[in-house]
Amino acid sequence: MNFQQNELTTQVAQTAKDFALQYIKPHLMEWDESQEFPLHIFKEMGKLGLMGVLVPEQYGGSGLSYFEYSVIIQEIAKVCGSIGLSLAAHNSLCTGHILTFGNEEQKKKYLPKLATAEHIGAWGLTEANARKRCR
Repeated sequence: MNFQQNELTTQVAQTAKDFALQYIKPHLMEWDESQEFPLHIFKEMGKLGLMGVLVPEQYGGSGLSYFEYSVIIQEIAKVCGSIGLSLAAHNSLCTGHILTFGNEEQKKKYLPKLATAEHIGAWGLTEANARKRCR
């Protein structure tokens, strides 16, 4: 397998980097101090196709590979780790699970809205003994 970046991967990385520097970096401290989740940034990333990187085009996604996904997360996280992590959670933990384990009806229902950031994905996780530790 060839692990050298091709032209598409390089262009995608540059797009993510430019976006992060222009739209995220200038507001980092403001969002951190106000504890704001910058929803509008995720909506803008949806317009760029960054919220449905691995989602096939037939479901409204970008249909890109893990090479592009990796560089997108890296470039966003270089500027803001929390936005990078939220972007990764949306793409992997939410859309990724629907894509892998969902039936066709679920994919058609949820993936287009997730891929465009009309909806923002989440993932719920519990720990069996979490209640015991909290008491």
